Amino acid sequence: MRLGSLNLKSNLFLSPLAGYTNLPFRLALREVGGLDLATTDLVNARSLLEKNPKAFKLIETCPADRPLAVQLFGSVPEEMRDAAAYLESVGISSVDINMGCPVRKVCKVGGGSAMMTELDKTAALVKGMVDAVKIPVTAKMRLGWDDNNLTAPDLARTLEDVGVAAIFVHGRTREQGFGGTVNLAGIRKVVEAVRNIPVIGNGDVTCPQAAKMMFEQTGCAGVSIGRGAFYDPWIFKRTLQYLNPLSRSSAASGELPPEPSFDERIRVMCRHLDLMMEVFGEEHGCRMFRKVAPWYSKRFGPANEFNKRIVRLTSKAEFDEILASYKKWRAQFLGSDGELLPRFQIAPMIASFMQEPDSVRREQIPVPKGPVEVW
Repeated sequence: MRLGSLNLKSNLFLSPLAGYTNLPFRLALREVGGLDLATTDLVNARSLLEKNPKAFKLIETCPADRPLAVQLFGSVPEEMRDAAAYLESVGISSVDINMGCPVRKVCKVGGGSAMMTELDKTAALVKGMVDAVKIPVTAKMRLGWDDNNLTAPDLARTLEDVGVAAIFVHGRTREQGFGGTVNLAGIRKVVEAVRNIPVIGNGDVTCPQAAKMMFEQTGCAGVSIGRGAFYDPWIFKRTLQYLNPLSRSSAASGELPPEPSFDERIRVMCRHLDLMMEVFGEEHGCRMFRKVAPWYSKRFGPANEFNKRIVRLTSKAEFDEILASYKKWRAQFLGSDGELLPRFQIAPMIASFMQEPDSVRREQIPVPKGPVEVW
């Protein structure tokens, strides 16, 4: 699809998730396939202009991480304009404006979802950014502040008039946060509100079937995936194959591509950790990986022994030992063909493990809300 001056190979996008969509994760996803334009964590425009090291770390990239959008938040027009110009000068492909973050500390300074409450002021800010750069400027919004203020269609039309290249819309209000059900009809109203620019839908896309439903029920031009990419890093590749069966050999229309094997999941998880250590160093990278590894293990089958230890990870050597020990423990649940036994056979075997208090298993893992394990 085309997004402003960008010709993209995929109409599937990686949504920014604060604390998760860093350079190592983006690279791991790109290597798996199916993803083209990815977006960084949200970055404070003022911090970027002040050359804050933390802000610079958020936009860290490399040649393999292209095309890349940086998501900015802020409410001061001059700061947002100058930050966009800086990003263009260092080779960033696109600038995304955060108008959807529901977090109080972002909204209270006039950024995030708060930008949806003052259309004229927001339009002026965005026009200043569009006029200052040649790269595409996009906006990520929610349906509105609450159910009584669904301003997304009006805001999308206003932003198209001042030159944004695309609208990304999360099908929830600010009041909902990440709870409740995504409102596909609400996204469709945003699609119908604009004339020429693409609208990319977002929310609850955790499998290829959900992406297909998003396309069919909203008429959106693309789908942006956030939490779903953590449940399944293969979601971009498998969704493209599901939607375009001719892209893979001997596939019938509507046939769901197979799930990755256990060995493939382990390979990508290990690669992700290696990238974390390359970018953040061994100690900090391993510490950050404590909240990442349990997402991979959701589809390992029985993973209690793995999760208990991985949330205290401190080194690569310890990771290798934990993984080897886990594989040995997991072998008791495999049949003669090397595949997991049916769940009804495994359940009695792991009953004692699952009696552990949830706090023991999860207290150090800030897992966003979403589907449970699907093994």
